[in-house]
Amino acid sequence: MDQFTINLLFVGASFALYIGIAVWARAGSTSEFYAAGRGVHPVTNGMATAADWMSAASFISMAGLIAFTGYDNSSFLMGWTGGYVLLALLLAPYLRKFGKFTVSEFIGDRFYSPTARLIAVICLIVASLTYVIGQMTGVGVAFGRFLEVSNTLGLLIGAVVVFAYAVFGGMKGVTYTQVAQYVVLITAYTIPAVFISLQVTGNPLPMFGLFSEHTASGQPLLERLDQIVDELGFNEYTVHHGDTLNMVLFTLSLMIGTAGLPHVIMRFFTVPRVADARWSAGWALVFIALLYLTAPAVGAMARLNITELMWPEGTDGQAVSVEQIADDPEYDWMATWQTTGLLGWEDKNGDGRIQYYNDADADMQARAEEEGWEGNELTNFNNDILVLANPEIANLPGWVIGLVAAGGIAAALSTAAGLLLAISSAVSHDLVKGRFKPDISEKGELLSARIAMAGSIVLASYLGLNPPGFAAETVALAFGIAAASIFPALMMGIFTKVNNHGAVAGMLTGLIVTLVYIFLHKGWLFVPDTNSFTDADPLLGTVKSTAFGAVGAMLNFIVAFTVSKMTTPIPQEVDDLVESVRVPKGAAAAAADH
Repeated sequence: MDQFTINLLFVGASFALYIGIAVWARAGSTSEFYAAGRGVHPVTNGMATAADWMSAASFISMAGLIAFTGYDNSSFLMGWTGGYVLLALLLAPYLRKFGKFTVSEFIGDRFYSPTARLIAVICLIVASLTYVIGQMTGVGVAFGRFLEVSNTLGLLIGAVVVFAYAVFGGMKGVTYTQVAQYVVLITAYTIPAVFISLQVTGNPLPMFGLFSEHTASGQPLLERLDQIVDELGFNEYTVHHGDTLNMVLFTLSLMIGTAGLPHVIMRFFTVPRVADARWSAGWALVFIALLYLTAPAVGAMARLNITELMWPEGTDGQAVSVEQIADDPEYDWMATWQTTGLLGWEDKNGDGRIQYYNDADADMQARAEEEGWEGNELTNFNNDILVLANPEIANLPGWVIGLVAAGGIAAALSTAAGLLLAISSAVSHDLVKGRFKPDISEKGELLSARIAMAGSIVLASYLGLNPPGFAAETVALAFGIAAASIFPALMMGIFTKVNNHGAVAGMLTGLIVTLVYIFLHKGWLFVPDTNSFTDADPLLGTVKSTAFGAVGAMLNFIVAFTVSKMTTPIPQEVDDLVESVRVPKGAAAAAADH
């Protein structure tokens, strides 16, 4: 059986499972559509939350970013896992106790302001749309390779599948679909990692293999990797080379952005009790850790595999020949990925070999002149292909490649569904019902939610065709927006007595300043070539656009507290509401007055 048929079987079977679950768990009421009837078990919810969380950025892109940068990109791991600790301790139980359907509804009621609710909806939609661009990018990459179609067609196929199970199933359908997707994606991620760890180090556990000996050289794996990339003019893998301030701000932005992401917070509205919300967050951390402890090993081993394939005789010998790439089955993966446009090479000096090295390094430039090289000839290696290509690079069996195809697609689709549900809930429940048509029927509200989700899928698919960066980079921008706008409002709503004027002013400041900073570096509305700065040469010192969310959050807090102090205190009934939400008494119960 050829590889394409195997891929079709794995991907087709997973799609049938997702759509079947959505039909079985079809939402028949607004409570089921928005909060799965508030009857989800904490373990089930933790698994669904993990799938909702481990998006294309985590499954497809993160290991690639770590592989080609090393230690400096460990910020992704620290920020995303640290954010769940914040979420479990500071937000999830209190928001569940408040008992609303959406984040925007909590902000509107807590700050006793329809305007605050409207601003929260805008913040939510902007952050979620930016996030879903990254997911649709990942969908296009995965479908494009494994169904052997163009990146664009792959993205459109993924959009149709999301529409099929998210629009009709709502939160109830999405919850149980995400449980299935978690099982698929974690199996697809860990099995290849175990094979590769055995090949490279002899250790079947990748997280321990990372610190084991490299079988071929007898050196510690990380020491061998540091040596080989250094010999090719790249930065040492295990050493911090970037700017420390930017790294700290970036990690903080990811942490508080995680705790402010609407599609993740919505998951904690689905459990029966407040205590279950905290347990859900704990279980989610356990399920997430299975992938996050494996990702650094996947990145390091893949980087070593790729480098050794490009220099089969060692870095002191000859680079791989064009003939060998064409004829040796060990290099078949290069031809298959070249057709997607995400991998490319060019024999610039016509010597019949493909030299892969850092042509910006002074020492390598001297060697290149001596050897007659004319620059790095591995001209394109998109970070987003690394995990998907890894089984092929390591020559693993065809069924493993098919499994990874299903896992990568599951990761992207699960988060895309959660994000689209957050957007549709904000539009139908917070805008249509909460602001424009309070007397709308439950059937009408469900219809408006499904129309909003369909519109969001179309817009996200269009934007996903021209993303502002790799999947994980695009997602990092969404985290910055959530960190700067939503997280401070939630924290102040639970733990302070900031009034409505302060909350509105803070959210607007955080959102606008952060968006402007991002657009200055990534292009206005992410349109290519409309940027004034780049992340290599940022506007504010060394702070890149992906790290600015932490600065935006600080400005949000400062403006909110300042404006609140200058205006009238919150009403007594709101003060009492805040106290009732924050005080542990009655933690087993939660409001459900909808």
